[in-house]
Amino acid sequence: MTLATRGTDYGRITLTTEVLSMVAERFKALSEPARLQLLHAMQTRELSVNELVEETRLGQANVSKHLQVLHGLGFVKRRKEGLFVFYTLSDRSVLKLCDLMCGRIEAQLEAQKRLLSA
Repeated sequence: MTLATRGTDYGRITLTTEVLSMVAERFKALSEPARLQLLHAMQTRELSVNELVEETRLGQANVSKHLQVLHGLGFVKRRKEGLFVFYTLSDRSVLKLCDLMCGRIEAQLEAQKRLLSA
């Protein structure tokens, strides 16, 4: 049987075709550098849309569009206070994922540097 028909157990969840599509959708969202930049800006505190625009130097419409995607997929939470909307990370697990990838990239760069200096 193929993965699509029987699923594969991974931790507590069976990786059916539907679950794999959901995972792929989240990785696709994280493949956009502007979204990673927004997540990075929110790593230590809640920020308003205006503060995120200042931090990232992205346009307001662009920031709002990316925040909508991140919110829709559960990466960020938002709260409204008067005319302002504030965003924060839903949890820190996305930062763990980014740290894991950054560590892998760092290791690859070190390996390349060693090869070039040999």
